[in-house]
Amino acid sequence: MRVDLFDFDLPDASIALRPASPRDSARMLVVDGVTRTDRIVGDLPTVLRPTDCLVFNNTRVIPAQLEGRRGNATIGATLHKREGLREWRAFIRNAKRLHEGDAVDFGNQVFATASTRGDDGSWLLTFAGDEPVETLLERAGHMPLPPYIASKRPTDERDASDYQTMFADLPGAVAAPTAALHFTPALMAALAEAGIAHETLTLHVGAGTFLPVKVSDTGDHRMHAEWGRIDAATADRLNQVRASGGRVIAVGTTALRLLESAYREGQGIAPFEGDTAIFITPGYRFRAIDGLLTNFHLPRSTLFMLVSALMGREAMQAAYAHAIADGYRFYSYGDTSLLLPTG
Repeated sequence: MRVDLFDFDLPDASIALRPASPRDSARMLVVDGVTRTDRIVGDLPTVLRPTDCLVFNNTRVIPAQLEGRRGNATIGATLHKREGLREWRAFIRNAKRLHEGDAVDFGNQVFATASTRGDDGSWLLTFAGDEPVETLLERAGHMPLPPYIASKRPTDERDASDYQTMFADLPGAVAAPTAALHFTPALMAALAEAGIAHETLTLHVGAGTFLPVKVSDTGDHRMHAEWGRIDAATADRLNQVRASGGRVIAVGTTALRLLESAYREGQGIAPFEGDTAIFITPGYRFRAIDGLLTNFHLPRSTLFMLVSALMGREAMQAAYAHAIADGYRFYSYGDTSLLLPTG
C-alpha cells in the first residue's frame, strides 16, 4: 500500500511534552465500531465489560541514551536491541566519524568498541569491563525520550518516573509501552472490583519504533526485531478468557504485536520467547486480540498503519481528525484511544 495514504496534518501544539496528572485523568477517545465517545481513562471500569481482560507489557525502560567521545569527535548512541551479554545494537549520531574497531568513551568509566555496522546503518557496540551493561547505563546513560519530545526540551529528573509504567519490571526497553502510562494503582483496584482481569507479558521495545517509514510502499519497509516472551500459564489464561466469551484487550501496540506473533492456528495464543518483527497493515486478520488501548500515533508511521488495519483507514483518519479538532494531546505523553472493532 502507498505510505502517503496514512498521512495527516498534525499541529505542533498537539504534541504533549508532559503526561497528564494524575495519570488516569488523561482523555480517552472510545471508538466502538463507527461510534466515537469522549471519555477519560478513569472511566475504563464502566466502559469495559466484567469479562474483559487487559494485557500489559511489563518491560522497563533503561537509560539507553549515551553521549561520548571518539578522539575529538562527539558520538551519540541510542541502544535499541541486546545482541549478547555485552553487545548492544545502537543507532549512532555522527556515524561518519565512527569506524570498525573504534573505542568510544561515554564518560563515568564506560567504554564501548564499535564492532560492525548493520545494513540499516546501526552499529554493534561491545561494552568493556565486567560490570553488567545495565549498571554501566545507570551510571552514564539518560532516559531515551522520543525524538519529538527530546527535540523540544531536555530530559530531566521527572522523566525517570514519568516515562515508566506502574508495571515496569524487566529492564530492556528503550521506549516505554506508553498506553500503560495512564494506569494507577487506584485505577487497577477499580478495574478489579468491576471484574476486569489483567495479565502481563514482556516485549522489550526498541528505538526502531520511532524510525520514519522512508519508502513509498509499505511492502518495501523493513521492521526492526524486538525480543518478547509470553509464558505458558499466561497464554492459557488468555485463551480461557476468549473461550468463555470475554475479550482480550491489548494495552499498547507492543502487547498487541507480541500477542499476534504468538498466535497459532488451532492452539490460540501460544507460549512465545524470541524475536518478532511483525508488520501489521490493512488487510491483516487479527486473531489474538479483540480490542486495543493505544495513544495517538505519528503520521505515516507503522503504528498508525496498525490501528488502521484494526479499525479501517478511513475510520481512523476521521477519529484522528476529531481528536485534533477537539484538543486531544498526541504521542507518548499524550491522551489515548480505546479501539473496539466490530465483527
